[in-house]
Amino acid sequence: MNWFTNGEVMEGKENVFLGWNNHCFKWGVNMFSWRGWKIHHYGHYFGSKKVRGTWWRKAIFLWVFGWCIGSIWIFWYMNFHAMEKRRETLANMCDERARMLQDQFNVSMNHVQTLAILVSTFHHGKNPSAIDQRTFAMYTERTAFERPLTSGVAYAVRVLHSEREQFERQQGWTIKRMDSEGRDDESIVERPETSPVQEEYAPVIFATISHIVSFDMLTGKEDRSNVIRARESGQGVLTAPFRLLKTKRLGVILTFVVYESELPSNATPNERIQATKGYIGGVFDVESLVDKLLDQLACKQSIIVNVYDTTNPSDPISMYGLNVTSNGLFHVSTLNFGDPIRKHEMHCRFKHKAPWPWLAISASIGALAIALLVGYIFHATVNRIMKVEDDFREMMELKKRAEAADVAKSQFLATVSHEIRTPMNGVLGMLQMLMDTHLDMTQQDYVKTAQASGKALVSLINEVLDQAKIESGKLEIEAVCFDLRAVLDDILSLFSGKSQDKGIELAVYVSDQVPETLIGDPGRIRQIIMNLMGNSMKFTEKGHIFVTVHLVNEMMNSQIDAELSPVNTLSGAPVVDRRRSWENFKAFNQEGIPHESQSRVFTPFMQVRPSVSRVQGGTGIGLSISKCLVGLMRGEIGFASEPQIGSTFTFTVVLTRCRVDAKECKNQRHQQFNSHLDPLLSDFRGMRALVIDTRPIRAKVTRYHLRRLSIRVEMASDLNEALLGGLTDIDIVLANKDDWSKDSYLWPLFVNKLKKGSHLDLPKLFVLANPVGHTRITVSDANGYVPMVITKPLRANMLAASLRRAIGATNKEVCCNGGLPLPTLQNLIHDKQILVVDDNAVNLRVAAGALKKYGAQVACAESGKKAVAMLKPPHNFDACFMDIQMPEMDGFEATKRIRDMEDDANDRMRRGETPICNVTHWHTPILAMTADVIQATYEECLKCGMDGYVSKPFEGEQLYREVARFFKASELQ
Repeated sequence: MNWFTNGEVMEGKENVFLGWNNHCFKWGVNMFSWRGWKIHHYGHYFGSKKVRGTWWRKAIFLWVFGWCIGSIWIFWYMNFHAMEKRRETLANMCDERARMLQDQFNVSMNHVQTLAILVSTFHHGKNPSAIDQRTFAMYTERTAFERPLTSGVAYAVRVLHSEREQFERQQGWTIKRMDSEGRDDESIVERPETSPVQEEYAPVIFATISHIVSFDMLTGKEDRSNVIRARESGQGVLTAPFRLLKTKRLGVILTFVVYESELPSNATPNERIQATKGYIGGVFDVESLVDKLLDQLACKQSIIVNVYDTTNPSDPISMYGLNVTSNGLFHVSTLNFGDPIRKHEMHCRFKHKAPWPWLAISASIGALAIALLVGYIFHATVNRIMKVEDDFREMMELKKRAEAADVAKSQFLATVSHEIRTPMNGVLGMLQMLMDTHLDMTQQDYVKTAQASGKALVSLINEVLDQAKIESGKLEIEAVCFDLRAVLDDILSLFSGKSQDKGIELAVYVSDQVPETLIGDPGRIRQIIMNLMGNSMKFTEKGHIFVTVHLVNEMMNSQIDAELSPVNTLSGAPVVDRRRSWENFKAFNQEGIPHESQSRVFTPFMQVRPSVSRVQGGTGIGLSISKCLVGLMRGEIGFASEPQIGSTFTFTVVLTRCRVDAKECKNQRHQQFNSHLDPLLSDFRGMRALVIDTRPIRAKVTRYHLRRLSIRVEMASDLNEALLGGLTDIDIVLANKDDWSKDSYLWPLFVNKLKKGSHLDLPKLFVLANPVGHTRITVSDANGYVPMVITKPLRANMLAASLRRAIGATNKEVCCNGGLPLPTLQNLIHDKQILVVDDNAVNLRVAAGALKKYGAQVACAESGKKAVAMLKPPHNFDACFMDIQMPEMDGFEATKRIRDMEDDANDRMRRGETPICNVTHWHTPILAMTADVIQATYEECLKCGMDGYVSKPFEGEQLYREVARFFKASELQ
């Protein structure tokens, strides 16, 4: 394992391998050195150029070379087995023929031996003889089937020279000579010569072929030696192959000796010679016999058979077949014809050459092709892996660069944000302080314009930073309790001025089924709605902007769709059919989006048309940010738009019902409940109001705001309907300005009826007027009674203030935008000791001025070290505002040291030491003040021991709202 993963270890072992003096292995080690196989653990596999140049080329070469050798081996192995099978087949066929030839020869030999016994019994054992030539020929002819390999049988009697003359007289013929030099076979048979004088003779007396009768067997060269060996051994003997008479075919003669009587097995040769009476021989025509044998086999033509007499191994005699030498495949089978002296063999070979080993060739080529294909696939795979790894490394490098660029971008944005927000904090703070001085109308207009420009710049910075957070995936959603209705009131307050300037009707409606308090991120929901309403305000020149809130289950109800039909609108102008998009939050405008531009509405930095950014302004990322925020809150956003009619933007969000009551939620961060309305509800509880409006949806909006003030509401579509109904116990009458002007002649009658039906004071009359720019709104009197005018958009706090002025209730402070009333804030932080820490002198003045405005005692520190020294227990500070980015010691480090000092003081008090300044537990609330809204997150502040943070630039309300979370509720009284 170490060798495989560390090339240096293998280098240390290389000398051991090379010490074997094996040149082939030495070449292999040098060729495929482990140095080329060096692999690192850290992902350094195929992609390295070094590995690609050495290891991979060697592996491919080794693979191809190995499979070439393997394919050759496969060819050799299969061809070898095919040849072995062919050789085995030839051996079986040859052995089968040799066995058949040998078996039939033995049968014939046994029959010849039987004839010898027959002759001995019936010729020599009978007197006179029971056998003559005719009888012998007839018998041998009839029994020829028992000796299928013999072509003839003859019996020669032993005749001594002294008995020759008598024998010739008895037989009637002379003994003839068988072999004569210079004479052919025909002349020998037709003109035989008399046998020369010799000690003994062996004339044939019985024969299957009569023309050989009287021939002396001892005068033939082969026959003489055969006869002599036969009588000496007492066994059947064979002659060497020779040409037979007349046929000229090769043949052999099998000779048995006929004895006068049975001899013992241990008889001597002389005893056998003395007991010899004659000789019986069988002639075997080998060529014809082998042909007959092969004719019996179906596969005669498949092999070539040769039979040899190999008595003399150096000069074998061919007995059958062509004497052709061949270097091809052949097989030798031994033949045993009973003569121990004579040796015979059968040589076999196939008649045709062996066919091409196509199976071996195809198998080897197929294996090589498969191996090459696998190698190619592996090569392609490895190349793909190399490419993927190269791409991966390139992507990782690009990712690192992108991450570094993203970090640099984030750091740049944070730095730029901090550097811009820091002076902007001073600018806006000083403008706010300037507004608190005595200014004439022109000066106030200049200051307000400067404030609006500064806030617009801060809003632009926030959008760019939000987009950066979204791209980096660092944008998080909070989960706190909040009042959605109060958030919408604040948004209406922000846009009320613009709507009045443009004469656009602006309204909000929240369904009664929406819970009073919800859990979610109010800041992000506020941002989404403000983006949608801001775009609507930009692109709407006339008509209305209407925001509605419903539960999704409500939108499934057809009644809601009927109420929000295109005809029933606030301003009477047609809108896009809202049933095409039924999500919860809706904002309608009048201009509409061109069809060709609708596909890129949610694309960052994209405008509907190029001129929009110059005419209307904006960066084009508001809707993109809104879509991302909706997605983070598990919702969807969409729109339906028709040019010159209007647009309907919708989105859904998933919020949770807040299970705690409002009192427990008051101290939660970012909560904006309608708790400021609680002291006012007692003034309106039990009152009844009559709303007169020809447009049901507009009357529904008015009823929604009145019900929030605990006022019971009756509705009438016009003044005639109101006159027909009962007008008793009506405390407030609200009519739309259009209806007041249209039915002006009926209003005196209506007022008189109200006077008659009221036992107490006359009900208060209010006219709800749409904004008409800066023109003063006036209405005609009704029977000497002039109604009060309430300018839209309606908000609960504004409506409550107007009603209170009309009914003459005691003065109760209500701050605009849902904020805390000024006297309450003064009571909250009056005489509180607050330390403000910032290295920027302008920011110190802004923060100190905002707190001093409400009676706080403010001390300033220019560095973190000074703040640590001033907050070392004991001290008299009730809270501290700490800047984060400061030289020498930042706000986080300063907070940690302050918390360490407080923990040390608390530990000493727990050990029983005297309390410091009668304080039982030291924990000074510390809030971060920072312009770095990316890095200074709420979690980071809490991690270092801070209790909250406010971002720069901030208004005075931000400061004291945060402080209010740490002071006891009893101090609000």
